[in-house]
Amino acid sequence: MTQRTNRRQFITNAGLGAAGFWIAGRQVGYGQEKSPNAQVSIACIGTGGQGGSDMGNVAKLGNIVALCDIDDERNDKAGMTYPKAKKYFDYRRMFDEMAKEIDCVTVGVPDNHHACASVMAMKLGKGVYTQKPMTHDIYEARVMRETAAKYKVATQMGNQGTAGNNLRESVEIIQAGLIGDVKEVHIWTNRPVWPQSPNVTARPKDVHDVPPNIHWDEWLGPAPVRPFHKKAYLHFVWRGWWDFGTGALGDMACHTANLPYLALKLGAPLTVEAESEALNPETYPGWAKVNYEFGARGDMPPVKVTWYEGRKDGELVQPPQDLLKGEKMSNSASLLVGSKGTLYSPDDYGGKSIWLPKDDFKEMKKPAPTLPRSPGHHKEWIEAVKGGPKAMSNFDHAGPFTEFVLLGNLAMKLGKKFEWDSVNLKAKNCPEADPWIKREYRKGWSL
Repeated sequence: MTQRTNRRQFITNAGLGAAGFWIAGRQVGYGQEKSPNAQVSIACIGTGGQGGSDMGNVAKLGNIVALCDIDDERNDKAGMTYPKAKKYFDYRRMFDEMAKEIDCVTVGVPDNHHACASVMAMKLGKGVYTQKPMTHDIYEARVMRETAAKYKVATQMGNQGTAGNNLRESVEIIQAGLIGDVKEVHIWTNRPVWPQSPNVTARPKDVHDVPPNIHWDEWLGPAPVRPFHKKAYLHFVWRGWWDFGTGALGDMACHTANLPYLALKLGAPLTVEAESEALNPETYPGWAKVNYEFGARGDMPPVKVTWYEGRKDGELVQPPQDLLKGEKMSNSASLLVGSKGTLYSPDDYGGKSIWLPKDDFKEMKKPAPTLPRSPGHHKEWIEAVKGGPKAMSNFDHAGPFTEFVLLGNLAMKLGKKFEWDSVNLKAKNCPEADPWIKREYRKGWSL
């Protein structure tokens, strides 16, 4: 058996469960011949923007062996840093040619591609790091979670605040009951900060030639075909289009809602309802407010979670100022209102916590830690790939979390309150929701 085969077998067997234990610097159980100090071979799907940032972080922890981006200029630039890596513009071909040489994959491309690329990698036994939101559609999030479990691969969603010590400590404080029963949560963002409604409500009328460095068909991926336009979609502004992005909610809630979701063990909501600017068929609304209602969870009471995004009449859509008890309202934050106090986290990542009223919490005795502290967001994942403990934002957590987040976009589309059947992924008595829960893929793309 070759060293490469040993490594592949180890990666396939390790994953989320990571059976085995550490003795004298080596693992006993799965992958016995793999030292935890050995280098993993990493493929990066998306080498610019956030994908490029992830590439730089994991490069410190392993060997970059493949680079994939639809923009040859971006890929060539990445290739200068990693000259031994093979370059591709289509990850399907990359997997066909290099599956035996890859241990794990980062996916940092438009939301439209997250599930296709990640599921393909997992079915080959590869560990997967996928940027937030984990998927474009609710159905895809369920498939991602189930695929990760079936193939026992190490996974992580790119909501890096999960690795923060303050977020984990705040979760422990809330679960210890120090702010009492939480029945009300508010989460808000100043997004969108990219072009969408009301400034962009239709596709551009003019059509541009595709530049020689851009592989437009591969960029479209599972989405329906549309003409290329040099300013409308690449590289960051795709977020506001229904076909490619997930709007402000998809972009930011996987960060800002993470602390309350973990602390309150929210799971799936019972009902969802949204109000927003009038919709158009191409771009997300310029402002929206989403109400989620959750039932009791163990000894935690029912709770109402409200999400706010965008600007209405020129003003940010936010919760009532008096809930902050005199604190300055951040542009992006979360607020958990309990029977004994309030947690205000004026930070996208849960990196800061303000306990209110301040006088009541001056001498707060923090509970003993119940959550492990992270060695670093990307390092958590790489250690899981090697057979260590699973990353906290693995797909068992990130899958249901993403489903919850994306239900807000579904509510915007439907324009009415609906009951959610989480087991069957159905909006009850609302068949018109089905195409938005699970979209049709273009020929040549599938899960």
